[in-house]
Amino acid sequence: MPLQNRVDPFGAFHAVPARGSLMGNRGILHDGDQVPRRTHAHRNWVTCRLQFKHRKRALMAPHRYTELFFLDEATAFAAGHRPCAECRRERYKSFTAAWRDVHGAPPEGAPQGQSIDRVLHPARIAKGGGKVSYLADSTSLPDGTIFAHACSAVLTWQGRHFAWGFDGYRPITAIGGPVQVLTPKPIVDLFASGWRPDVAV
Repeated sequence: MPLQNRVDPFGAFHAVPARGSLMGNRGILHDGDQVPRRTHAHRNWVTCRLQFKHRKRALMAPHRYTELFFLDEATAFAAGHRPCAECRRERYKSFTAAWRDVHGAPPEGAPQGQSIDRVLHPARIAKGGGKVSYLADSTSLPDGTIFAHACSAVLTWQGRHFAWGFDGYRPITAIGGPVQVLTPKPIVDLFASGWRPDVAV
């Protein structure tokens, strides 16, 4: 039976058989029955490679962080994660360079990753644990942004809209008007500058 560790763009955890292309870490979230009991344990929400330096992990092991999985990078960003500085070093460097261009450099002496996490955290999750979203016109959203429509998630990509699913995307008729944007606003600002996530389209 699949573990409840697949994450959708709303940030919710699901038990589905579909595999992801990235792994995520928010700390230890699961109990002794391998069931997630909280949304996060810290602010350092990262996305990691599925394989790195021949490291092997037993999923949801006791007292170890909960392994989360995402369809693609656009999904991970929508859920509030950023690239890991260790296993995705080059992607992290590209991301942080774009972040500095758009949002400015961190305060002197402050670690880049921690500074980004402090900005991202209130833009991705509310104090009560709910997903943070904001209203915007769908036609104004840059490529890579995911928004909510009729209780589903929709990706904006190359002038088209795609319905999100655990197994991938499917093209749909373009949606106009105001929508609730799931991708955190600071990340959407990066996409608007021309930086793009990897997508499984």
